[in-house]
Amino acid sequence: MGSVVEANPSNWNQEILKSSMLTTVYFWRERCPWCLRLNPIFNEIVEEYDGKVKFVKLNVLESSENQESATSQGVMGTPTLMFFCQGRPLGQTVSFMPIEELEKVLENVLGRYKYCLMQSSDLRNYVV
Repeated sequence: MGSVVEANPSNWNQEILKSSMLTTVYFWRERCPWCLRLNPIFNEIVEEYDGKVKFVKLNVLESSENQESATSQGVMGTPTLMFFCQGRPLGQTVSFMPIEELEKVLENVLGRYKYCLMQSSDLRNYVV
């Protein structure tokens, strides 16, 4: 069973920026109607991509610190999904989407993630 990490400013660096996996951060809020529609789809995707992608949620209105974290990432609306490769943003989606579209987005991001990892290789192995 896939799991979702609850993000906050105190664990942001550890859970997102230092993650060794492709990390998807779901910025949401409780009274967002599109978030309510996306939640079951997100949970299904978590199960489907367990082991391939790390999933993190951040409730943007839970605290002023969470709101500041979202704003610092450029999040201007919910729901927003951001994808990170070793702490660097790989892309984002904003708004509700059906599961088929979200799967296409994730497959595209997984392809870019592999390229990101190749670009992030340790250069010490290549020094002559």
